[in-house]
Amino acid sequence: MPVPRRFDRRPPERDPTRINERIRVPEVRLIGEDGEQIGVLKIDDALRYAQERDLDLVEVAPEAKPPVCRVLDYSKYKYEQAQKQKQARKHQQQITIREIKFRPKIAQHDYDTKKGHVERFLRHRDKVKVTIMFRGREVTHPERGVALLDRLADELTEYAIVEQRPLQDGRNMTMMLGPSKAVLAGQFDRATNGAEPAEGAEATNGAEPANGAEPVATAEASNGAEATNGAEPVAQDAEPAAEVAAEAAPAQDGE
Repeated sequence: MPVPRRFDRRPPERDPTRINERIRVPEVRLIGEDGEQIGVLKIDDALRYAQERDLDLVEVAPEAKPPVCRVLDYSKYKYEQAQKQKQARKHQQQITIREIKFRPKIAQHDYDTKKGHVERFLRHRDKVKVTIMFRGREVTHPERGVALLDRLADELTEYAIVEQRPLQDGRNMTMMLGPSKAVLAGQFDRATNGAEPAEGAEATNGAEPANGAEPVATAEASNGAEATNGAEPVAQDAEPAAEVAAEAAPAQDGE
């Protein structure tokens, strides 16, 4: 874990390259600013040569006899070197190793879930270390672990290549999977990004109501209106029902 800068008491790293007055040798082999060999000069003469051209005297080969120095603009030289290192890092591919663990008696659902994780890691161009963990007497049946790992490799052959065959180490059995050439070439990335929407999606979203039906919003508004005014019709219908019952009562008495 890196130490936070405010708690780091170490002295800052000093540039080990010796320039100008930091060069402590009696004589040097001098190279001019254009790459021309000047020859072996005393250190004072070499410094004077660099100062006359407003440049720095930089020791480029301290192990040589005498040390080799070059006349150049050291600040510009450091900037160019930093840019070269930055470009070199851009072209480097960082590989991350992920690990996922199985049991010899893993259930089908758990197996499918973990296989999906392995596929996702491989799609991200990571290597995957697959480990089978044996417990108890399971270690006496290593063929079950080999069969499980071979099954996983066969089902992911489109995304993975087997970099290390199943190897047993104590109670664990490991296999190393790396991304296939198709994954490294980005074929699956293009297939994912260029996928078209499912057929009928536009028709479903943009379809008009069948048989002249009202839009959903209108239907909801109508239902809401009935719910709001629905209490009054119930009360109004109750009065005619009471009158009909009152008229029917005398008729029954007359009979």
